[in-house]
This record gives sequence, C-alpha cells and structure tokens, in this order.
Amino acid sequence: MSGLIDQAQVHARAGDGGAGAVSFRREAGQARGGPDGGDGGRGGDVWLVASHRVASLAGFARQPYRRAADGGHGRGRLRHGAAGAPAEVEVPVGTLVRRLDGEVVADLARPGQRFLAARGGRGGRGNARFATSRRRAPAFAEQGERGQDVWLDLELKLVADVALVGLPNAGKSSLLARISAARPKVADYPFTTLEPHLGVARAGDRELVVADVPGLVEGASRGRGLGHRFLRHVERARVLVLLVDLAAEADPASQEQVLVGELGSHDPGLLSRPRLVVGSKADAARWAAGPLACSAVTGGGLDQVVAAMAGALDQAGGQGPPEAEVVLRPEPEGVWVQRQPGGGFVVRGAAAERAVALSDLTDPGALEHVRRRLGRLGVDRALARAGARAGDPVRVGELSFVFEPDGRA
Repeated sequence: MSGLIDQAQVHARAGDGGAGAVSFRREAGQARGGPDGGDGGRGGDVWLVASHRVASLAGFARQPYRRAADGGHGRGRLRHGAAGAPAEVEVPVGTLVRRLDGEVVADLARPGQRFLAARGGRGGRGNARFATSRRRAPAFAEQGERGQDVWLDLELKLVADVALVGLPNAGKSSLLARISAARPKVADYPFTTLEPHLGVARAGDRELVVADVPGLVEGASRGRGLGHRFLRHVERARVLVLLVDLAAEADPASQEQVLVGELGSHDPGLLSRPRLVVGSKADAARWAAGPLACSAVTGGGLDQVVAAMAGALDQAGGQGPPEAEVVLRPEPEGVWVQRQPGGGFVVRGAAAERAVALSDLTDPGALEHVRRRLGRLGVDRALARAGARAGDPVRVGELSFVFEPDGRA
C-alpha cells in the first residue's frame, strides 16, 4: 500500500491572454481602410476542485506544476482570439490551501468545492477598439496580460465519519482491518501506523467512513512522538472513538485521560465532539471491560462497536466540524506607488500595468492613450502623495518615464 502524502505544494500557472491585432481593412481601391484588428482571447484559469477520485497529494509531490492554456491572438477582420482552456486540478476532499506565508485561502472540505488558484490574463484589445473621431487609424493594440503564476501549500485533512484515536499499539489498525476492507500494516509493536488510513464499515445498509489515526503519546500536541503530525486528521471527523487497550499495563481510565488531554490541547473544540470509549484486545484483557469492548482477533463485539458508531453519528446530527467555506482573498484594487531604494518610483496595480501594455509605445497615439488612462486611474495623484517631484524616474510595467506634475511624460 503506497504511503499517504498529506502535504505538498502546487505551482499554478494560468494562461496568458492573447495579443490584440493591429490590422486595417484591405478593400478594392482603398489600400488602407479603417482598423479591424480583433481582440486577443483570455488566458485559461487554474482551478483546484475537491474530488473523491483522488485520495492523497502524491501526484503533486511527484509533479507540482499545473498549467492552463494561453488565449489566442486577435486577427484582422475583427476576428477575436479563442479563450484558453482552463485547468481543473483535482485535489482530495479535505484539502486546505495556503499561501506560502501561511495564510489560508481555501478549505475544500466538500466534494465539488472549487478554488481559483491562478487567474488567466485578459486578452489585449485590437486596434479597432482604439479608433475615435480624432484618432481614426490607431496603429497600436494591447498586448495580452500575463496569467497569474503562484506557488501554494496544500495540506490534506482526512474527511471521515469516525476517527479511531488511541495510544500506540492500542489495536486501531487491527480494528479497522476487521470492520472494513482497508489493509493497514498491523504488527505487535508501537508506531506500526506511520500514516492515516481510511476504511468503509457497514452498519446494516449504511456505510461509515472510518479513519485510523496514528497513535498519540502524552505530549503529542506539543510535538512529541509521531502522533502530532496527524492530529489534524481528527479535526474533520464527526465522531471520535477513543480506543483503550485492555491488555496494556496502563489502566483504561489513565489511557482515556491522556487521549482526551491531547485532543483538547490540540483543539478544544474536539472535546465537544461526540465520542465513544471502546476497549480493545478483549480476548487478552487484564482490565475489566467497559460497556463497549471488542477483539479484532476473535471478532467478538465488533458488530456492537460498529452499531454504536452509527448510533453516535445519528445523535451527532448537525454537530461535528463546521461547514467549511471557501475563503477568497481578492487582490488589492486600484494603484499604489513604491519608492525605490536607489531613487525613483514604481507604480503597481493590475489596472495601471494593463494601461501601458500596448504593442507600440513609440507611437504618439499610443503614448497619448497611456497618459490619459494613467491620469484617469489617479497615478499622478498617487505619485505626488508618495513624494514624487518633477524629473523623478517612474516605471509602470514595461514603461519608464520622467514624472512631471501635470502628468506628462
């Protein structure tokens, strides 16, 4: 059985927008008619989509790059470029998406939930868009906008109805193997389980998704032992089953106390989650069994344990982990100015950068268009507020110019 990869990174590269065309009508008796350059197509987006068809993040560990298609370029006769095909990237249900600075931007805990990881670039406008009563034959068009290019951290938190929680060698893997078709590694030594496993148990005509979480030790919530790496997999379970070893030297009550303490230290909300205490290894018990006990060796008590899990789920009803919502962090709107350490200023903002993304900035008409657009966006005022003075160098995207208070380069 391949190991569960529950942490990885993805590099999402959206498609670039297609360039607008510079074209003029060619008609009989008229060598150069009016502008008819079409627009470029929008670049494809990259979406992360929660799906049960993938069970781990192993595909991203092997190959983290996901790319959407570029938009097509515009052509003459007002023919617009085709939009680039989006990339829909399937991730396991329960995937948490973070920026590299740790900010959570999406929590994909339900099948079909989607997150826009990288937005495709806008297509450039063809020269037909720039024709006015004063500028009848514009010889410039917009370049396509580059698609977003981002790295994101992915973290998988298993989504299960029931989580089996216990100290090392408490019998969790053996229990999961007996009540489901899962085949986790089973052996008689601590820390057999080095990764979580999911299995499906049946209670009558009902199916329960059960997670076997690696054994916790006292201090796991503070990073001790192996279990601290997997406490997050408990967070999504609607019912917790605390498995206490009836054959261990420690009595069941002290085992339960350790487990409850570690769960509460990791997330106090887990203590309000419905939970069952189940004694394992009843065939070799040295301690008296409680109301629920079973043996994975003989099969005794397994039906009662599974039925109790189903009953706890019914009682939980709408309780359990809260409904996860996709969290979007929109990019800042407008424009802003950064003073450069060596002198000069850089104007930031998608709108300002789009304003200068023209095919021919040596064309007087193109420069006039840029000047007017930057003025409408408030770039002159923003530069003045940032302390820019006449003669200071300014850069916006690929365009560099000298600042003048009246806004002329």
